[in-house]
Amino acid sequence: MNLKKLRSKIDCIDRKLVALIHERTQLALDIGHQKIKQGQNIYSPEREMNVYENILAHTKDSLLPRGSLKAIFREIMSAALAVEKGLRVAYLGPMATFTHQASIQKFGASVEYVPLENISDVFFEVEKGRADYGVVPIENSTDGAVTHTLDMFIDSDLKICSEVLLKINHSLLSNSSLNQIKKVYSKPEVFGQCRLWLKEHLPHADQISASSTSRAAEVASKEKGAAALASSLAAQYYPIRIQREGVEDFQTNVTRFLIVGTHAAKRTGRDKTSILFSVRDKVGALYEMLVPFKKHHINLTKIESRPSKKKAWEYYFYIDLIGHQDDAHVKSALKSLEKHCHFLKILGSYPFNK
Repeated sequence: MNLKKLRSKIDCIDRKLVALIHERTQLALDIGHQKIKQGQNIYSPEREMNVYENILAHTKDSLLPRGSLKAIFREIMSAALAVEKGLRVAYLGPMATFTHQASIQKFGASVEYVPLENISDVFFEVEKGRADYGVVPIENSTDGAVTHTLDMFIDSDLKICSEVLLKINHSLLSNSSLNQIKKVYSKPEVFGQCRLWLKEHLPHADQISASSTSRAAEVASKEKGAAALASSLAAQYYPIRIQREGVEDFQTNVTRFLIVGTHAAKRTGRDKTSILFSVRDKVGALYEMLVPFKKHHINLTKIESRPSKKKAWEYYFYIDLIGHQDDAHVKSALKSLEKHCHFLKILGSYPFNK
C-alpha cells in the first residue's frame, strides 16, 4: 500500500476517533448532570482509577506503552471535566514546578490551574470554594516529610481524596552550551540531588540559590552563560532550552503529592487511609496506639510526629494505613485506637497509588 493510501486510512480512523470522543464526552456530561442532581462531585477519584484499570487491562497487544495509553485517556477525561464543570485546581507554585507537573499528571492540561505562593494559601483557596481541589507535596523519598503540609491538617476540614507519585527528574536548562556555563541557579536541595553530575560536568560553575526551580529557569533564561536545574516543564513556560535531561545523581527520587478537597473518595478495594491523632501523656501510650493495627492486621506505610505547638512536648502523629475507613477491620482498629487518643481525625481514604 502506498503512502497516500496509508495516510488516507489514518485520516479515516481520526474522523472515527473524533466521533467516538464526542460520544464519550456527551455520556460524561450526562453523568455529570446526574451527579449534580444527586449532590455529588463531578470529579471521582475512584471512578478515575476504575477507568485506568479498564484501559490497561486491554494493553496486551497494544503497540503503545501503558504509560502512553494512560496519558491519552487522562487528557480525554481532563477535557470532559473542563466541559462539565470548568474545574479549578490550586497548587503550590509558581508554574513549571514539580507540584505543577504533578497537578497536570493528575488532572490533565484542560482544567484551570491556580499557582499559589505557599501551602497555606492552597488550603485556604479550596476551603473558601475558590478552587475545587488543591495539590500539595507531602513527602519526598530523599528529603522526607513536608512538615508544613502535615501541620495544615490539624485545623483544616479538607479531606485527602487522591494522591500522585511523581518521579523527580532534573534537567539542565540554558541558552548557552555546556562549556559556556559559568553559573547555575536552583534550590539548595536540588544542588544536593545533582551534586555528582555538577562535579563532573560543571565543576567550576557558581551555584546560586533560587526560591524555586521555576524562578531559577526564569532568571537563567535572561542571562548569558547561566543555567538552571529545573523540571523539563519549565522549558515550556520560559524561553530557555533543555541542554541535558536526567542530571540527578539517583534515579529513585520520588515525591508524593496529595489532592485535597471537600469530600472523601468512595471505597475501591485498593485504598489508603490517612489519620491524625494525639495520645494521652502516659507511660506506654505510643505502644497502645500501635496494638489495634497489629491486632487487625493493618499495614502502616507512614508514621510521622509533629509538635502540637499548643503545649510543650505534646505531639500529633500522622499515619498512612492500607485500607478504607469503611472497611470493617479498619473501622474496628480506629474505634479501638480512639479509646487511647486525646484526639483522632480521619483525613481521608483514597485510591492507593503504587
